[in-house]
Amino acid sequence: MNPNELKLQLKAEANRLGFSLFGVATATDADGFERFTSWLGEGYHGEMDYLAKRRDARRSPASVLASVRSVVMLGFEYGQAVQESYKSLGRVAAYARGPDYHGLIWEKLNALGSFLQTQDVAAEFRGVTDSAPLLEREFARRAGLGWFGKNTMLINKHRGSFFFLAGFLTNLDLPADEPYRTNHCGTCTACLDACPTDAFVTAGTLDARKCISYLTIESKSAFPLELRPAVRNWLFGCDVCQEVCPWNRHAGKTPVPFPADAELVALDPLELLAMSEAEFRTRFKPTPLFRPKWSGLRRNAAIVLGNVGDEKALPILACALADVNEVVREAATWAIDQIRERQGTGAPQPAGPDRPVAQPAVNSVSSHAGSAIING
Repeated sequence: MNPNELKLQLKAEANRLGFSLFGVATATDADGFERFTSWLGEGYHGEMDYLAKRRDARRSPASVLASVRSVVMLGFEYGQAVQESYKSLGRVAAYARGPDYHGLIWEKLNALGSFLQTQDVAAEFRGVTDSAPLLEREFARRAGLGWFGKNTMLINKHRGSFFFLAGFLTNLDLPADEPYRTNHCGTCTACLDACPTDAFVTAGTLDARKCISYLTIESKSAFPLELRPAVRNWLFGCDVCQEVCPWNRHAGKTPVPFPADAELVALDPLELLAMSEAEFRTRFKPTPLFRPKWSGLRRNAAIVLGNVGDEKALPILACALADVNEVVREAATWAIDQIRERQGTGAPQPAGPDRPVAQPAVNSVSSHAGSAIING
């Protein structure tokens, strides 16, 4: 089979598996590697040490597959949930309202690889979903899938940005697509203006230390005090910069293959704060919400209660003052003080054996370079 025909067959199979975006890039060094290195040098990656540790491996896709000749980039849409007023519930980013995307996409990539090997027995492949040192966005732009928005997300003219990116590396020479060379953001700054924590240093540069997605997922530390009110009721992740993007007007209005779970759209922070570790593992291990672990999700729940809770939350928050995790205790202390001040029930109570002093958190950061596979 000639390379052009093989590419068409592979694209058809990828579409059948649920990948709505498909493009092929040459397997040379990543275009944005130096920019990525500079971003790390500024410390914008925060506690995501794994990015710095494997920095050099991200220069070339050969670090993922030594025999690579072509990088096939794929987009798998997860859809945008209808915006609602969740009031006292904790919001969950759209991409996390279902099973852990890693397993879901790996299964599809392996199926695509099996198909490729039926067409060419000499084919080698490796599929990745932010689990390997590949700068996915860079290769997605090179493969013609879209441009980098001012919010650092890859944006496609027809699909918006609510999709996962996946890389499929092979030793076969497939015809490369034309790289995406234009930018269609124009003078729009909706994403920059709407960011609750002002996390964008400039258009296209994210200081992850301020990003709500990073704070609620990647960081293990206490939130910086000055950013806590801006977190609002985001329990896990944040979609604000995508929700306001004009290119996402039609995202989520057509069926997508992602198996979303309606029960994960918004969660009760009171229930989460009272949840045992065993209950946490049972309920969330198959989902992305397992990533911040038991202590991280309860820390997030306490912050949400501090922002939107009322006096009904005080008994559970009081119990959390004796939690085994220091970060959870500190978040509960802060939340109690916020609720008391909001309800006019008095000034914050003095610190004591059961009320640790709230300490300013160590600055922490995240970047879409760190979670590049998720456009969300």
